Amino acid sequence: MPEKMLHELTATEIVSRITAGKTTAEAVARDCLDYIAQREPAVQAWQFLDLELVLQQARALDRGTTRGPLQGVPVGIKDIIDTADMPTEYGTPIHAGHRPHMDAACVALTRRAGGLIMGKTVTTEFANRHPGKTMHPMDPARTPGGSSSGSAAAVGDRMIPLAVGTQTTGSTIRPAAYNGCFGYRPTWGDLRLAGVMEAAGSLDTLGLIARSVDDIALYRNVLAGVPTQALSVEPCKPPRVGVCRTQFWNDTDAATKTAIESCAAAMAKAGAKVTDLTLLASFEPIEEIHQRISSFEFARNRAWEINHHYERISKTLRENRLKHGLAYSFEQYCEARAQGEKLRLQLDDIFRDYDVILTPSAPGEPPVGLNATGSAAFSSIWTVGHNPSMTLPLFSGPNKLPIGVQLITRRDTDRYLFEVSRWTCALYGR
Repeated sequence: MPEKMLHELTATEIVSRITAGKTTAEAVARDCLDYIAQREPAVQAWQFLDLELVLQQARALDRGTTRGPLQGVPVGIKDIIDTADMPTEYGTPIHAGHRPHMDAACVALTRRAGGLIMGKTVTTEFANRHPGKTMHPMDPARTPGGSSSGSAAAVGDRMIPLAVGTQTTGSTIRPAAYNGCFGYRPTWGDLRLAGVMEAAGSLDTLGLIARSVDDIALYRNVLAGVPTQALSVEPCKPPRVGVCRTQFWNDTDAATKTAIESCAAAMAKAGAKVTDLTLLASFEPIEEIHQRISSFEFARNRAWEINHHYERISKTLRENRLKHGLAYSFEQYCEARAQGEKLRLQLDDIFRDYDVILTPSAPGEPPVGLNATGSAAFSSIWTVGHNPSMTLPLFSGPNKLPIGVQLITRRDTDRYLFEVSRWTCALYGR
């Protein structure tokens, strides 16, 4: 097997090679930039990319006397996350050329750990429904997902090993699945959002996109301030798995249904206790609950743009998210928040009997068309639930495009989620 090109390495492989003196941050950066130059016209994952700035950062890292846990690893930053040395435009011409005066917390922590901020990745408008310019790396006629579209496409196309996105519904899990990546949405509140544009603070989290579970775990530790610690090869014991098809199961394609059944069978064969999990009827209105919370908060967060630049906001956003959000009363919003908290407690009860839930990441392969970003339904329950979730790129569909399976665990058990995810990938030789 030929040796990997530097741009194909995972984050942990890059750190290992740089630490061993086998390569440098500048060499890695140059190889990534060369590959981006070939692929960016077709993919358009980047909103801002300054070649000389990247190389300046890389040379500074190579001259430094300390070595951080992300030493020399190129990282893409979603363009709703502030960067002091690059524009942050929030996916809208309203804020074209906007230059923050400081880094977001996640960017500052990445730099402190030796990470190389490669550039800003494309987001949908205000991290919402209106797509950006990014196309799917494997089929330009298909959506790369959203809202973390550029982050997922850049990692999936091997431009970079790591990227930061965000999630308010399914904005990390769905695009990561579509682009054949590992995508992680943490327990709500674990990772700091200072310097990140708020969409709906009751639901927002950072989202990490990578090409291995170990890379996700490494980066999460950096952002959470947790010492680097290797993952166990297997969970402490074979997990109790609930196969949860949810009320959206009939919307999935045949390949996705087969993927879930195959994964459940493989887990059972490896010793897991696998049973079907049917959610209570109280979960049926989850989309309405999510919409009330997210739209109410989003519409009020965009008050300045509504007041001063309403006609420059896309028709998609004006006639959907903003229209609904402004129409909801505060009483309706409070009712939805109360319903959401009840569902979180019900999920806590469910996790007394299950260690992990298995469900689709999306209804199928990335759909044809660039005017929408695909259904986020399979993330809505767990996003409202504040649960950690991971999509694993273990399957493909009839068009040879990626299909992900999603694992969810109890709140505040993110490390266990990583271990079960790694164990599940090992069943498929990943």
